[in-house]
Amino acid sequence: MGGENGKISTKALETNDSDNRLQGREPYLTSVKLAFAALGVETVVTSDPKVIASADRVVFPGVGAAKSAMENLRSLGLVEPVKEAAATKPFLGICLGMQILFDHSEEDGGVDCLGIISGRVRRFPSVPGFKVPEIGWNGVEGLDGKEFYFVHSYYAEVVPETVGVTEYAGVKFTSMVKKGRLWACQFHPEKSGRIGLELIKEWLSC
Repeated sequence: MGGENGKISTKALETNDSDNRLQGREPYLTSVKLAFAALGVETVVTSDPKVIASADRVVFPGVGAAKSAMENLRSLGLVEPVKEAAATKPFLGICLGMQILFDHSEEDGGVDCLGIISGRVRRFPSVPGFKVPEIGWNGVEGLDGKEFYFVHSYYAEVVPETVGVTEYAGVKFTSMVKKGRLWACQFHPEKSGRIGLELIKEWLSC
């Protein structure tokens, strides 16, 4: 696939452990790596700006909280490298890796994010019959109603770049965006079985 030694840079965003920071922890990164391996693609987990810059493609998965994620990006000097990668090469954001592409998140009292996509990230309202976080399968309008696997308490509002919309707790939200060669999804394609692998395969060909 190109990049350093023919590998894709997987710039993993893990915020639950300050020692690991952007390096990630099992089992989340394992599921991402295994999804690409199932398609015959080797990935490299890195927080090195040079590796990110040399990669042909960048995967930006994330779990945790937006404020910690942005603090980690800043402390590692990765805000500009991530913005550059998102603007110049195929880029795939997943879950929190999609949310912090937006201008602002309400999480943790509010935090300014990368501002690559104009819009805000909000918390699901408390609605009888709906648990927060949303955990499980849900359909995506715009992707033929296909169901993908979600785990999240916050959602991105619908914006011009939205290509997939999902409804939960009475809210219609962005479940996928596209901006040139930048793709990002709220759901987890790596945990969504065959349909998720098909989406990743499509991104690999863009």
